Amino acid sequence: MTDVAQQAMTIGGPGETLDDATVRDFVLRQLAAEDLDGRSVCVIVPDGTRSCPLPLLLDAVREALADRAANVTVLVALGTHAAMTDEHLDRHLGVHDGLTVRNHEWWRPEALVSLGTIAEETVDRLSEGRLREPVDVVVNRAVLDHDVCLVVGPVFPHEVVGFSGGNKYFVPGVAGQQIIDFSHWLGALITSADIIGTRGITPVRALIDQAVSLIPTRRLALCLVVESGTGALHAASFGRPEAAWAACADISAETHVRYLDAPVARVLSLVPPKYDDMWTGAKGFYKVEPIVADGGQVIIYAPHITAIAEMHPAIEEIGYHCRDYFLQQWERFRGYHWGDLAHATHLRGAGTYDPVQGERGRVTVTLATGIPESVVRAVNLDYLDPADVDIATYRADPDTFVVPDAGEVLFRLR
Repeated sequence: MTDVAQQAMTIGGPGETLDDATVRDFVLRQLAAEDLDGRSVCVIVPDGTRSCPLPLLLDAVREALADRAANVTVLVALGTHAAMTDEHLDRHLGVHDGLTVRNHEWWRPEALVSLGTIAEETVDRLSEGRLREPVDVVVNRAVLDHDVCLVVGPVFPHEVVGFSGGNKYFVPGVAGQQIIDFSHWLGALITSADIIGTRGITPVRALIDQAVSLIPTRRLALCLVVESGTGALHAASFGRPEAAWAACADISAETHVRYLDAPVARVLSLVPPKYDDMWTGAKGFYKVEPIVADGGQVIIYAPHITAIAEMHPAIEEIGYHCRDYFLQQWERFRGYHWGDLAHATHLRGAGTYDPVQGERGRVTVTLATGIPESVVRAVNLDYLDPADVDIATYRADPDTFVVPDAGEVLFRLR
């Protein structure tokens, strides 16, 4: 375990499963020891695209802060995802009487505030020379309007930052679009395949930590290692976001990464309903790209997904391409949102581009979704009618590796 991780209070570990009573007691004890009397508290939580037992956790937080906090706001860290409806929030959060609940309205300038600028020299150093220009650090006003911010959320291998969680709930979780785009493009320059599941402080994590250091509000975090698809907790860690995240990232690396001895020719990723567009459902590709042989195929099976990304319509204009396709035509593409470009590279995966030879992807990406064939092919991906997918047949095929509940567990080669 890293030195910084040892500064957090942690229960559980790899291979363990914590019961509800143990989790509740841990939350109550940790918050009881904090100076929160008379303070306003902003609790920052994930949206519905992450496995997390939020009803249990928020109920414990609510009990711990009752008759102590001046007021409590729950802020849903959307990044640039679509807002959650009231009905969805009720299911996602459980009983939240007495708590003010808000979506992070990243699309409303009046909901945001600038904390200052990270200078280009600092960006150059943190990005290890990949980017050199200043970036404005903009976050939701609620972060500054409260005395304390408490992050409550899981840690998983992540395609942009290495491992999610911790300070990532501030930036990009409740940040403005420019710095969200900026951080995602930095990850894309490194490439998803190279950064996903990387332990320690990656260049993107370093940029995020630098941005979050500008927040004057006191910051705490309850970081979690969640069993993918079930919501059961393997571990929980409480403390400063940097320390709690580091403790859980160490455990996630042993919990959420599975290893294969040899590459596979084909992966069938069964994408769960919590991913309702390709912006989020693309995680079914990110987490399996490393195990696919050169020239192999990833089939993303998600009949419930009917759109690329309603919040990011430019994707249908840009299409999905490898990183070098954009870099070698930068003047053509630099005016687009860099987050859209990053997503486009992440789902297309590794590849090469030459103005004469054209683009060549390392693997083939096939969508078996509810998105019309014309749209799929127009964005430079292959199409398969989901009605033609017989999961049992694929499972019996020795050349196919089937991944249920795809999107949170990372697969790698030994």
